[in-house]
Amino acid sequence: MPRQSLTTDQIVRTTIQLLDDDGLDGLNMRSLGRRLDAAATAIYWHIKTKDDLVRLAGDAIWDEVKLPDLDATDWRTAATAMASGMHAMLTRHPWLGQAYGSHLLYGPGKARHDDHLLGVYEKAGFAPADADRAAATVFTFVLGNALPPAAQVSLTRRLGAGGADPERRLADTMAQATDIAMGFPRLRERLGTTAATEYASAPDNSFEFGLQAILDGFEARLAAMPDGRRG
Repeated sequence: MPRQSLTTDQIVRTTIQLLDDDGLDGLNMRSLGRRLDAAATAIYWHIKTKDDLVRLAGDAIWDEVKLPDLDATDWRTAATAMASGMHAMLTRHPWLGQAYGSHLLYGPGKARHDDHLLGVYEKAGFAPADADRAAATVFTFVLGNALPPAAQVSLTRRLGAGGADPERRLADTMAQATDIAMGFPRLRERLGTTAATEYASAPDNSFEFGLQAILDGFEARLAAMPDGRRG
């Protein structure tokens, strides 16, 4: 494909698809060029480096998080919707959580999300300084909950290198971890219930439980303030 027929948006969208399929380790200009049916030099004409590719792709997917109308809903419903939307986006694109540890990520998509999120907590009654803290608390919680699936994807790819069977290696490892856990009373009790599927797996609805617990704390903090605001 000639470089003049490529667009930056087309390159970014194809980069997202490649990252979803192959992760950060699978991204290079040659593999991207094959998907675009274009030479790597044609891509460089639009986007100069691999880091720029990750930055642009990582920013574009923030547009997937819907921003609730703050005039039409209460702050807690809006906060839940935005946190859940971010969690779903990170689950669809597990490479983004990994990219935070290795790339400088910024852009209008992320800024749009962050600006709206601050509006949610200002509507709740927090003054700007505490709205910043509330938004950062929820962001960190959501990101942390999305990291285990991202790590699982990366680990599965690594374990499968060289034709190995990653599912078998994971199953063997989890069996050994379960045997060790059975030596500890609280873990043994939980592993013995029908609700326990495998050692180290998060209980059902852990994300929802934790998010609502955080928002309960915000509500309690706001209620304890004489004027409902704190800076």
